[in-house]
Amino acid sequence: MDYLALQDVSATFFQCGVNVLRLPEIARRINDAGHEIGNHTFSHARLCPRLGWKMNFRSVESVYSEFAQAQQIILDEVGVKASLLRAPYGLRWFGVGTAQKRLDLIGVMWTVIGHDWEWSAPDIARLVLTKANPGGIVCLHDGRDIQQNPDISEMLASLREIIPRLKDKGYSFETVSQLILPDADVV
Repeated sequence: MDYLALQDVSATFFQCGVNVLRLPEIARRINDAGHEIGNHTFSHARLCPRLGWKMNFRSVESVYSEFAQAQQIILDEVGVKASLLRAPYGLRWFGVGTAQKRLDLIGVMWTVIGHDWEWSAPDIARLVLTKANPGGIVCLHDGRDIQQNPDISEMLASLREIIPRLKDKGYSFETVSQLILPDADVV
């Protein structure tokens, strides 16, 4: 966040409820700095058995509960109602649409995802800079699921290359809501 402030860059942080509960001061700092907070479920559960992941959700109601818990925690701890939802892994599994409608959330995906959980900073930057386009949404991670103290050094290093190079190309940065709802009164 310090580097984003230095570069005068606004961003959207999709937060897991567990992380907001564990570190509410960080979520409040994100909001206070003028960034946007979106809903990224309570626990970032693994969702796709066809990819070999344990299926944590058994019903539409359990999917709703994941998003509803995060929504309430963000409201309680930060004082804002998230308006955006991003499903873990970008998967639109059974029940997400129902949860999205019940909670009045807008679903968001990305134009490019930086693979920052597995790649080096130069590789992350190369991919993002190659795939970035006007109106695009870049997905990078300020954590790893709900892990405590994740190593995000490669992502941070990649930002120091990505932001100046995109600015040099004439790009500007804004929150997802500012991008997709330009006439709305959002932060």
